Amino acid sequence: MALLKQSKGEQRLDEVESLDEERVATFKGRLQLQDYMHTASAPVLRRSPRNRSTPSTDDGATVLPPPPPQSSTSRASPKRKAASASPSPAKKKRSRASSGYAPPSTYAHLSLLPDAVAPNLLVFFIGLNPGIQTARTGHAYAHPSNLFWKLLHSSGVTPRLCRADEDRQMPELYSLGLTNIVARPSRNGAELSRQEMDEGVAALEEKARRWRPETMCVVGKSIWESIWRVRHGGKPVGAAFKYGWQDESENMGVVPGDWSGARVFVASSTSGLAATLSPAEKQRIWNELGVWVKTRRAEREKEA
Repeated sequence: MALLKQSKGEQRLDEVESLDEERVATFKGRLQLQDYMHTASAPVLRRSPRNRSTPSTDDGATVLPPPPPQSSTSRASPKRKAASASPSPAKKKRSRASSGYAPPSTYAHLSLLPDAVAPNLLVFFIGLNPGIQTARTGHAYAHPSNLFWKLLHSSGVTPRLCRADEDRQMPELYSLGLTNIVARPSRNGAELSRQEMDEGVAALEEKARRWRPETMCVVGKSIWESIWRVRHGGKPVGAAFKYGWQDESENMGVVPGDWSGARVFVASSTSGLAATLSPAEKQRIWNELGVWVKTRRAEREKEA
């Protein structure tokens, strides 16, 4: 009997264990827990009704898409468009007032610049007119951007670099003179009229006859255009223009039967605003004058 009870007990225990195994297996099979295990294969976000069209993984999680590339044609917000259309005041370029004729009264408060001149000069330089800086300081070619004094030295016309405040000493030091076709000052050549430039030609001829320099050097094309126009009945120089030495028929200050006049050399403008010619071209033109000056200066020293 005891053996029978033990056998029944063992049989009951086996049934319970078997039932537990079945329950465990059935629970695992129904729920499939491995499908709910989290994997870190890609960054995920919770699905939102606003992201229905966003691609998702197999487990229903939303995949975070890569950021879209920036495009110059992307639509900007109205506020951003308005900001880009109107630059900030700090970045706005300052507009320069257009330059045009200015009457003499505009700069009547500035003093006129006297000529630096003496008899029998090697070169008598003819400038356009005094600039604002020149008129304020009272010295020729005084603006720092003007290349006159630098080109005099680099070409050999002067043995050293001279300063603007030495302009009155040029006749005594190096037999060089300074004058202008228009006496009144202005900010630039555009503020001068064609008439007053043409009227200045007669005064230049008179100065040449009085002081009798060997050479009249015209510092700038526009000056020579005025001289040519007056001499040739209003006809423009046109294709006849050239830098350097001019034909002897163009000598200035001629006194028939007494003096053949001063030979004319046309040099480039030395103004910082003149950018038609390159620095190398300007230097080449001035070098031609420098070669002649050095030769004549040496000849004069021998004659003395």
